[in-house]
Amino acid sequence: MLEAAVNRTLEFVAIPYGPSGVAPDTGVRDFELYFERLEHAGLGKLKRPDLLIIQKRHAEKVRQEIKAIGGDQELPFTREDNPHMRKILAKAVMAVECENSLWESRRMPDFLSPLRPQKRLGGQLGLRKAAVVPTIILKEEDRRPLRAWQNRHKIPIHLWHGFYDQAYGIAFKEIERLIRKGQVEPYRQTFQAPGGATTDKIIYKVLYHHGYLLAKGVKKPSLAADSITDKNGHILPYVRFEGGRFDLVDEAINLLRGMGLP
Repeated sequence: MLEAAVNRTLEFVAIPYGPSGVAPDTGVRDFELYFERLEHAGLGKLKRPDLLIIQKRHAEKVRQEIKAIGGDQELPFTREDNPHMRKILAKAVMAVECENSLWESRRMPDFLSPLRPQKRLGGQLGLRKAAVVPTIILKEEDRRPLRAWQNRHKIPIHLWHGFYDQAYGIAFKEIERLIRKGQVEPYRQTFQAPGGATTDKIIYKVLYHHGYLLAKGVKKPSLAADSITDKNGHILPYVRFEGGRFDLVDEAINLLRGMGLP
């Protein structure tokens, strides 16, 4: 929904860029084959942001460069030192890493609670540890790759986190600053893979107070039941958003305008 929200503006276009952003959704086996191909190409361990944001006036030129490498599906398999890829990246004003959460953010119990000095944070502003509030999530395993990508291409990365009713964003460099200050703490969270295996990962949950309002829902999505069947026949049910519409707020559009200045 956030990609579509950008594309509905008069000034900007979102281009799916990272492997997960253009991966096929035609079945688990197609998904597995896609990432197997990434591994064979030697690009499976690279981290690229999910979206590139470009000014709409450059959209046709960027589409021509994408067509020259074989289309959207070939972006993850094309090295970034490729001449066409360099031209695509040269037009990006921002790169985005996206996450979604199945929460209605404005109904979360601690939404609108003000930040207060917290003892565990050395007196810095925060909320109680058990607060239920919208957060923007960054995985520890992604920090170094995202930092390296940003430094290499000189394109600012932002994290965008969509909820059922609205979305928030924050600059990656601001999260790094908050982590260094100790104002954002690491958490250990368990993730389940499609095959059923679980993995503990360190994540950072950045309070929405530290970011900016990105988009508001103007049409609620429906919740669709779906499932994944792994190669062993194990069925994992889940719920996903379907339909709905977000519109970027003026603050977010002005932020993009500022990045697009010469």
